[in-house]
Amino acid sequence: MPFLGQDWRSPGWRWVKTTDGWKRCEPFSPALEDGNSQLSDISPTVILTDDDDEEMYSTEDCEFATKKRKKDHCRNNTNSQCKSDFYREKWIYVHKESTRERHGYCTLGEAFNRLDFSSAVQDIRRFNYVVKLLQLIAKSQLTSLSGAAQKNYFNILDKIVRKVQEDQYNPRLIKDLLQDLSSTLCTLIRGVGKSVLVGNINIWICRLETILVWQQQLKNLQMNEQVNNGLTLSDLPLHMLNNILYRFSDGWDIITLGQVTPTLYMLSEDRQLWKKLCQYHFAEKQFCRHLILSEKGHIDWKLMYFALQKYYPIKEQYGDTLHFCRHCSILFWKDTGHPCTASDPNTCLMPVSPQHFIDLFKF
Repeated sequence: MPFLGQDWRSPGWRWVKTTDGWKRCEPFSPALEDGNSQLSDISPTVILTDDDDEEMYSTEDCEFATKKRKKDHCRNNTNSQCKSDFYREKWIYVHKESTRERHGYCTLGEAFNRLDFSSAVQDIRRFNYVVKLLQLIAKSQLTSLSGAAQKNYFNILDKIVRKVQEDQYNPRLIKDLLQDLSSTLCTLIRGVGKSVLVGNINIWICRLETILVWQQQLKNLQMNEQVNNGLTLSDLPLHMLNNILYRFSDGWDIITLGQVTPTLYMLSEDRQLWKKLCQYHFAEKQFCRHLILSEKGHIDWKLMYFALQKYYPIKEQYGDTLHFCRHCSILFWKDTGHPCTASDPNTCLMPVSPQHFIDLFKF
């Protein structure tokens, strides 16, 4: 399918429809050149015989016919030859208004596709980032999703649930996501006459039923017991176990690890550990407003952490995040990179939090 854009400098691209949406095909791939070379081996003059009448076609007509054969040949072999020649950019240009060079604007659904969130959930460094992003969308931006964005959203969610069921990775985080999503859907479905839901109401009811099934599956999830005759976590010395606990940035993770063995429970109740955690996430001015003292008159840092968490957002920490280039206005994964034209690209990079990502696509 040839497509001519609004940019007068563009010759147009060939686009192919796939399960992930429309993909741009490289116009001059080696596979196509091999096929075209075979078609080009045609004599510039063609003689057709019909009832003993010979008609000589000019070179210009023959070239036109040759070009048409090349076009038909490429069209017939698009699915088999062009799939490996897609531009697989893992970045997206973020623009909020139409210009003479760029028509329209990028959408949230397009960002899901171009940034390859489906593969990002398989990366342990990006998993928490993607889950947090889906959770924020479930709370505030669910009604603004287009039909394509809805499909991408629930496809990514399905892959997340499957990964948790197979690897038992961070089920608590997914349970919170599904709880927020089901609460939002219940509210929207009850007030369907007042809200704007893109798509048939029956589709959303089916999606809600699927979410309830996922919640039940995660509720019945059984952790696989690891059989290993080698060194285990309990065999590590106390100072190493203590260092592991000090690397956690989430209080619930510390509590969960403390339930494994009595030794870890003792280390997880250390006042200094919870004090460091409070100082990492919150400012000293916030401590004074919510002081909680223990029976001995000391500050109960553990209770203060959960009390402050209710009033103030905690500092987000991810293994890998999206980055935005202020020079090129391009959004991309940091380890993937992008074709930056700045003299010093590192000075133009800015990490993008999940909330900032949503703000970029608000119009």
